Amino acid sequence: MSKTKVSGLAPWEEPGSVAGRIGKGGALALIVLAVLLPLYTIVLTSLSSADTVNRVGGLVLVPDGITFDAYRQIFSDSVVSRAVLVSTGVTLAGTAVSLGVSVLGAYALSRPGTLFHRPILFCVLLMFVFFPGLIPSYLMVASLGLKDSYWSLILPSAVSAFNVVVLRAFFMNIPRELLDSARIDGAGEFRILWRIVLPLSKAVTAVIGLFYAVGYWNAWFNAMLYIDDTRKWPLALILRSYVVDSNPLPTATVGVSGFGQVAPPTLAIKMAIVAIAVLPALVIYPFVQRHFTKGVIIGAIKG
Repeated sequence: MSKTKVSGLAPWEEPGSVAGRIGKGGALALIVLAVLLPLYTIVLTSLSSADTVNRVGGLVLVPDGITFDAYRQIFSDSVVSRAVLVSTGVTLAGTAVSLGVSVLGAYALSRPGTLFHRPILFCVLLMFVFFPGLIPSYLMVASLGLKDSYWSLILPSAVSAFNVVVLRAFFMNIPRELLDSARIDGAGEFRILWRIVLPLSKAVTAVIGLFYAVGYWNAWFNAMLYIDDTRKWPLALILRSYVVDSNPLPTATVGVSGFGQVAPPTLAIKMAIVAIAVLPALVIYPFVQRHFTKGVIIGAIKG
């Protein structure tokens, strides 16, 4: 009768064989390479001179001198710099609004005695199945007078049903005795939320905030629908028009109806704009990475 080694560890926690570890290491190396190689190519191409790009005939893989001419050119004209400011403002304001509304809504729906608890929860869950449609959304924004307003980039996508459900699932698993003891001490609902619930929910709140921030930073469709003034374009729409469609950019110094045109972009300028668009996510993610896995897993499995 063969002896079975009992280690007390789950199967996925036990050390694998040498071949298995080598295979996992190789697979991870390929994944890292697949992620880093495009970023490396984008940054290197954006820092290459026009002569180098023309000589290579495409994206640059081997450096041949570094120049910041592409960045100087796109920031010398205020179109991109203004778009960066617009995207930054919309992202900060939108994330604050979305996170605030989602936290308040999720906390209210996590309390069984909330007024109209079941009908509101049913409407939130219904958003997973039905979407009002593009034309009704456009007519609603236009009827509210939000055309050409920065609020049209925030309010139509201010609340995500998925994020509300994740937050609600987490809030429901906070010990009820803790909340009841705070009520006995005279704390109101807003004080309980601010002093007890939110400090216990830093991980999931950070993850939901990251979801909202990345969504606002990368959003271009609402701007294309609701913003006619090119001076109010966010960076994502600049990226789509300038890089994807290769359209010439409007200058920011001329009005909406009769704006001038700049020369078509070179590949280096396109890659510089892509690098600027990607940079914020690369900078912010390491600071919330320690919350990311914990927040997603806890928010998903609780409730």
